Amino acid sequence: EWANFRSSHSISGWSGRGGQTRNPYALDRNACGSSTGSGAAVSANFAALAVGTETDGSIVCPSSNNGVVGIKPTIGLVSRAGIVPISHSQDTAGPMARTVADAAILLGVLAGPDARDGATAALAGKPAPDYTRFLDPAGLRGARIGVVRKLFGFNERVDALIAGSLEAMKGAGATLVDPVDIPNTRRVDAAEFDVLLYEFKADLNAYLATRGPDCPCRTLKELIAWNEQHRDREMPYFGQDVFEKAEACGPLTSPAYQKALKQCRTYSRQKGIDAVMDKHRLDALVAPTSGIPWLTDPLNGDHFTGGCATLAAVAGYPHVTVPAGFIAGLPVGVSFFTF
Repeated sequence: EWANFRSSHSISGWSGRGGQTRNPYALDRNACGSSTGSGAAVSANFAALAVGTETDGSIVCPSSNNGVVGIKPTIGLVSRAGIVPISHSQDTAGPMARTVADAAILLGVLAGPDARDGATAALAGKPAPDYTRFLDPAGLRGARIGVVRKLFGFNERVDALIAGSLEAMKGAGATLVDPVDIPNTRRVDAAEFDVLLYEFKADLNAYLATRGPDCPCRTLKELIAWNEQHRDREMPYFGQDVFEKAEACGPLTSPAYQKALKQCRTYSRQKGIDAVMDKHRLDALVAPTSGIPWLTDPLNGDHFTGGCATLAAVAGYPHVTVPAGFIAGLPVGVSFFTF
């Protein structure tokens, strides 16, 4: 609910309308968010395909936690029209499926220009993409893959599982450059949240202004008040401190926002992913998608231990996660991202 961006102590997969989404592999475990329902539904065979949305990790983490394939596309490849926004610089929709082939088919359906989303304008007049032509079993042969060790180390069992994936890549003909270091990641982490707060307020207010006359809330400020009035249903476990921080932000012309946005773009792209890929002549970077699915805990919120979503999310670059295997019967994914 609200793309898991309402509280710093939220529970992934919880909403006031639907209650708690559960992980099909263990019902007391979390399915991650915010595309929790999409990941759990595909995993449980309720659907063959699903569409998720991501700002930072919300396609790839639920894909990893539910043992399915997720593709977070390049920003501007898939229209965001109609999606409740967080951030126009990071939001995108993307496919979630049980196989890479199914995800590739759905991505071809989703991709394309839409007059309602200016980010897709560059695709106008171009033929519809067919991503199934890249489904090559020998596709790793000759590829140079950079292992981002800085994004490992948060769980030794996850590291051991991903080690098996790396060996499989080498067996399929890839050359691993291990390790590679992406500089300036802390500068991205520090600035991203500020960008999201400013953009959430501006983008959500613009979205709510387009809703019909029956919409009870037309601004973030009114939404905060509505949540307080319905606290027993909407906020029984966690509050809305993130909403309140966003409401306190100024307009997108604010120097603080402009500085944070420039920092994000510079250190995620030119002095981040671009720099390391150019230096080592890489085709992709690899890291664990996230940790072992955690126990759902309404009192303390999510127990997210680590992952690799932020750099590609902030840069607006593509990110693919595929199942790497299981730890104690729980799925874990391995990620590939590039520019």
